[in-house]
Amino acid sequence: MPAAPAPADSPRERILRAASALFYAQGIHSVGVDLIIARSGVAKASFYKHFPSKSDLVAAILTQRGEDWRRWLAQAVERLCERPQDRPLAVFDALAERFGRDDFRGCLFINSMVELADRSHAGHFIADDHKRRVTEYLRGLLAEAGVDRAPLLAEQWMLLVDGAIVTALRTGSAAPAASAQAIAAMLLQQAQPVVRRRRKPAQPGGA
Repeated sequence: MPAAPAPADSPRERILRAASALFYAQGIHSVGVDLIIARSGVAKASFYKHFPSKSDLVAAILTQRGEDWRRWLAQAVERLCERPQDRPLAVFDALAERFGRDDFRGCLFINSMVELADRSHAGHFIADDHKRRVTEYLRGLLAEAGVDRAPLLAEQWMLLVDGAIVTALRTGSAAPAASAQAIAAMLLQQAQPVVRRRRKPAQPGGA
């Protein structure tokens, strides 16, 4: 049975909130433990009681943020579209909303994989797992929409999602979400099952 989440104002939650905001805004390597302790208002002993190392903290944050991000995406898509066949493209409408936020700093998971270049690092593994889970969610959306080749399209959708996020950060605009959506719409059109014509029955005496 999973452990119950810590109270919102517990030292552990204060550490997670402070570190999550700092890592997202400034990066993992540039943020030291002392700054996190100061921002969270906990004692150093309390910090190390909950997180023996900075790597443990990074892993905990990426796990939590991944769950939060996937929950946000699913809820946003359901809010934006009632019909399953419209939901795959609604992913990009949800992204556009996120790109327009003042605190948008790109993708924490892409940023983390760049900083944590060692693939054996727990944080790198968790960030990669998050992307795989998002891809699986996209596959489900496409399958529910009745799209042919949903697994292949889900991989392409993920490329568009990541590309839109990076471009939105580079340009400071939400417009890349619409551009990615336009490409996705073309992919959808190409993926529609081909309606095969029924063969005409052979005429008597025909070849």
